[in-house]
Amino acid sequence: MASGWDITIRGLKAGYGDHVVLDTVTGVLPAGSVSVILGGSGCGKSTLLRQIIGLSKPMAGELIVGDRDILRLPRREFSRLRRNMGVLFQDGALLGALTLAENVVLPLSEHLSLTRAALRREALRVLEMVGLEGFADFYPNELSGGMRKRAGLARAIVAEPKILLCDEPTSGLDPITAARMDDLLLAMNRHFPDMTTVVVSHDMASVWRIADNVMVIREGRSIFCGTPEELKRSEDPYLVRFLSRESDEDGADVHAEMAPEVRASLDRWLAG
Repeated sequence: MASGWDITIRGLKAGYGDHVVLDTVTGVLPAGSVSVILGGSGCGKSTLLRQIIGLSKPMAGELIVGDRDILRLPRREFSRLRRNMGVLFQDGALLGALTLAENVVLPLSEHLSLTRAALRREALRVLEMVGLEGFADFYPNELSGGMRKRAGLARAIVAEPKILLCDEPTSGLDPITAARMDDLLLAMNRHFPDMTTVVVSHDMASVWRIADNVMVIREGRSIFCGTPEELKRSEDPYLVRFLSRESDEDGADVHAEMAPEVRASLDRWLAG
């Protein structure tokens, strides 16, 4: 394989049981760039990430990493390829019983025969990269949500993977903390220029800040794949509404009256 791995998706169809979530998703997430998978809630963004990671088996299509169709690889070969993927989960997914240092080197301690001193050095190295070197011996519940996400990022890149997959890295963060996470992702992209970074998001401020490439999914189908500049120029009605945050519905009926017997009972209860 080349030093950088494109992720090429062709006609991917996936779901759970008989329920189809993704239908004919097609696009290329280029090597060495930051690609953002964008779309509304429930459109299939996280399901696509699960397909790339190999947590779910698709119904049809091709998913090619570098020059290998990972959907058709024998289990052992896929497991070997999977070692080159780092994942930042939405909540950081840190283990509460382990310190931050122990959490971030978990991919190394589980699979390599390294001394505790060597693991400690690697933990401090990656924690410094995300600005958390002073918190190595803290436990996850002693940290803020933003710090836990940064620690999750440190764990995702500790083995210097060829592919970094991030599920909603700025969700639940205030604007300043979210911007810091964006800056960290850009810093990782500069530090590892061959690494393919894929970010699932609905945070438009983050998209304009970090994305080299954008894939938009609507109702399980890919309707756009290109640069942010091309996305801004799109005249597709849905994309125009999505980018401007315009609803295509009239809103819910807010005039429905409470049933009289419920109202009377509630009034009596409120009166004490």
